[in-house]
Amino acid sequence: MTRYTASHWGIYEVEEKAGAPVLKPYRKDTAPSSIGLHQLAPELSGARVQRPSVRKSYLDGGPGSRTDLRGREAFVEMGWDQALDLAAAAIDKTRKENGNRSIFGGSYGWASAGRFHHAQSQVHRFLNGIGGYVRHMDSYSLGAARVLMPHLVGEMEYLQSIHTSWDVMAEHTQLFIAFGGVPEKNAQVTAGGVADHRVPGGLRQMAKSGVRFVNVSPVEDNLKTGDAVDWVPIRPNTDTALMLAMAWVLETEGLLDRSFLARCTVGYETFRDYILGKHDNLPKSPKWAEGITRVPADKIASLARDAASHRTMLSIAWSLQRATHGEQPFWALVTLAAMLGQIGKPGGGFGVGYGPTNQMGSPHLRMSGPTFSQGTNAVKDFIPVARIADMLLNPGKTFTYDGAEYTYPDIKLIYWAGGNPYHHHQDLNRLRRAWAKPDTIIVNEQFWTATAKRADIVFPVTTTLERDDLGFATKEARLVAMAKVIPPAGEAKDDYDIFAGLAERLGTKDLFTEGHSSGDWLRRLYAQFATKADTIGISVPSFDDFWSAGLLDFSEHDKPVIMLKDFAEDPIANPLQTPSGRIEIGSATIDSFRLADCPGHATWIEPKEWLGGRSVTPAQLHLISDQPTRRLHSQLDPSPWSREGKVNGREPVYINTQDAAIRGITDGDVVELSNARGRCLAGAIVSDVIMPGVVRLSTGAWYDPDPDTDLELHGNPNALTLDVPSSGLSQGCSAHTCLVELRGPVNDLPDISAFDPPVFA
Repeated sequence: MTRYTASHWGIYEVEEKAGAPVLKPYRKDTAPSSIGLHQLAPELSGARVQRPSVRKSYLDGGPGSRTDLRGREAFVEMGWDQALDLAAAAIDKTRKENGNRSIFGGSYGWASAGRFHHAQSQVHRFLNGIGGYVRHMDSYSLGAARVLMPHLVGEMEYLQSIHTSWDVMAEHTQLFIAFGGVPEKNAQVTAGGVADHRVPGGLRQMAKSGVRFVNVSPVEDNLKTGDAVDWVPIRPNTDTALMLAMAWVLETEGLLDRSFLARCTVGYETFRDYILGKHDNLPKSPKWAEGITRVPADKIASLARDAASHRTMLSIAWSLQRATHGEQPFWALVTLAAMLGQIGKPGGGFGVGYGPTNQMGSPHLRMSGPTFSQGTNAVKDFIPVARIADMLLNPGKTFTYDGAEYTYPDIKLIYWAGGNPYHHHQDLNRLRRAWAKPDTIIVNEQFWTATAKRADIVFPVTTTLERDDLGFATKEARLVAMAKVIPPAGEAKDDYDIFAGLAERLGTKDLFTEGHSSGDWLRRLYAQFATKADTIGISVPSFDDFWSAGLLDFSEHDKPVIMLKDFAEDPIANPLQTPSGRIEIGSATIDSFRLADCPGHATWIEPKEWLGGRSVTPAQLHLISDQPTRRLHSQLDPSPWSREGKVNGREPVYINTQDAAIRGITDGDVVELSNARGRCLAGAIVSDVIMPGVVRLSTGAWYDPDPDTDLELHGNPNALTLDVPSSGLSQGCSAHTCLVELRGPVNDLPDISAFDPPVFA
């Protein structure tokens, strides 16, 4: 019998070697990721939280004591009962004195591939049971797109699940234009577990079929097909201008599909007037776009003509909307695809996008997996996820979101389980100031991350390999029996048992557990899954037979997918879930919001920081902070696989050869990146895969600031990034709008302590 487990990086087969478990890639995975194979690495053990721990000043003085010392003082380890008593007392005091709208429940959802031991579901269910909490909306990855796309086409989760499959594109696509590339490194993951990493094979099969690839991006190496790729270097944050100019060519040369626009869209006339410059006397021509993007005008024009004369798929990376006015490139892409009239046709249309996760392009059946109910939240307050520092620093301040106005609550207690805001968030020096505001911060964590080190109470939590669970990912066609592989580290407990203990102290245990153990819940969730599967004609075995088999495979139900095919063929019978039922090139709803930073159609708006800015200096470079190759976000950064990718122990920063020569930088040097928000060190890689004027420093290096100078020592780009909303529509993050200066080489390097546990009193 084969034993299995699952992580966001893939499904793994568990074998025994010399009496110890070893993880092997799932035999049906055609391009397995190396990241998850290192989950058992002994190097991780030194960073584990071993026992419940409380910050010393908090233990001595209670809630609100010396919050400025978070991250700078010792912890005291203690027994579970004492720690749970402290946490329950703080929660009870907060809700009685300030109400539940003073409690913030933080969780980002990537903590576990298991559907029961899912930290986000666990913490939200617990907090809902005690009266509710302030929640966050959307994600750092898709803050702008999640709010925008339902107005234009549909919910992002829906669109992700119906992307045209790779087999269809290999047969029908002739031209694939990728704005921001199709990064295989990002596609190593899917929430819930990848069964088959299909992106590398999908791209290579398309190339073998003769598809021409164009990569519009500041970097060259984020689209690999095994064959030639036409790289079009473009200034970061200017893709909207290039797409508007392509639209101008289609309109002025009569290359657009007016029949499709009339049948399937609304609002084109207003957009047409804009690109023709009828109101501002500024036609959005290729010559106009060249001055913004630094892409030659004739290249832009030929790209538009090629798109119109071939079966063309347009794809956009999620990174493009993590910027000021990040809604605009997504809106421009949908508009451009609609003008081409190929939406719903085999191999044509758009993707939003291919590569950010493994899901897009899957031929698998769309199924609903096991879900642990979070209950009902009695508190209506929320924040867009990237506005946490704003909320903590500005209680009572108003903000806009999707056309309505809201008020930041006054948060006294944060409970965080799953996720690491000192990875996700921007301008970490600002977050540190905001983090000192609450009276109590409680964290469930497996490792001594920067977030755990800046908490008041830390509970040690089991990892995926230390508990039984059910692994499932939408569009991956597998259900995995995740049998426990190793015993828990130290005194770590499951999130479920921690919250059950807190709920018992707060009088809500029956509501939280419903009298069930973890094993009971696995059987119950499986039974619910079996019922849902039956409704679509799929029968599954008994739980015991499933657990014995280790895995259920539903890939026999695969079929080719063509995105929005039914809608394009008959938009009256198959309307979209938009106000008009059609694609909204012009949105009357968004226009009614009267937002200067997000008008009613795709528009070029100058970024807050960019290389074409009036005040930019020759010393400044544009910083791209993309997803890492050897981690998911910051997960497993202490592993040997992640450490092998570092330069001089620090996260690598890619620098163009011209920029490096000007500054006297060579491969392997440690350099300092800086701006008015902060400073950090990184290890230099000099390369022409990145265009001049741009540097790339991936996210995820564990945050490690010098306590005296605030210099970040490990290469975390969020010491530098901009913490402002993408717009008043979405309030998404703007990490990719960031200018820095770079100097080096830096000598007399300080030691890195990112992976060290805190001092214990």
